[in-house]
Amino acid sequence: MPTYDYHCDACNHEFELFHSIKDDPAKKCPECGKNKLRRLIGPGAAIVFKGSGFYTTDYRSESYKKAAAAEKSNGAPASKDASASNTNGKAAEGTKKKKEKAAKE
Repeated sequence: MPTYDYHCDACNHEFELFHSIKDDPAKKCPECGKNKLRRLIGPGAAIVFKGSGFYTTDYRSESYKKAAAAEKSNGAPASKDASASNTNGKAAEGTKKKKEKAAKE
């Protein structure tokens, strides 16, 4: 629902009113009580994004979803080498050896 600016021609009171587009414009001034309100034409409102929003990462590919599921089940973050597609498994073995070596140190 939009916010409209109003001006009273009787008392020069200006205010904002929040109501539906389908509602009729307000006519009675809340300050003086006279039916002298005019709805002002303003520059419009800026777009306000509330909540978590939408990002390009919201719509992931199937391969990403599978890697994320594997990561959750393993409890450890998947490395780039392990998640990359490889034909002979050597990248995954090399990563495993690096992790073992780091754990020993």
